[in-house]
Amino acid sequence: MGTVRILVFGNPLVAEDSIALKILPLLRKRFPTIAFVEFDAVEDLEKEGSDLTILDAVEGIEKVSVLTDIDSFENTKRFSMHDFDLGQSLKLLKAMGLLKTVNIIGIPMTYPAKKAFSEIVPVIEAMERA
Repeated sequence: MGTVRILVFGNPLVAEDSIALKILPLLRKRFPTIAFVEFDAVEDLEKEGSDLTILDAVEGIEKVSVLTDIDSFENTKRFSMHDFDLGQSLKLLKAMGLLKTVNIIGIPMTYPAKKAFSEIVPVIEAMERA
């Protein structure tokens, strides 16, 4: 088993999309053997392999949750390539046969950092044991 990698998404300029980045230093300190890789664009996502673990802010959830069914992600209208989000990219990779599994550790967009961190720690600990 190789190094555990968690892709961390977020936009530091958008408050509701930056929670994963805000807690990233705490996660790196708590889990020094995990490679937390900052990802700000989905263009090179296929280079990360066919089994992904992602940490990102998610709209519409009430607590930290692990999401695995990308087919259930809501499709939204696209007006430009800037609107092409992570969910759409994952669906495209799956349709192309480039994605086998995905575990998205979703953080509610309005969560305070301390609460997000405390709920994420046991999720990552369980993933390490698996």
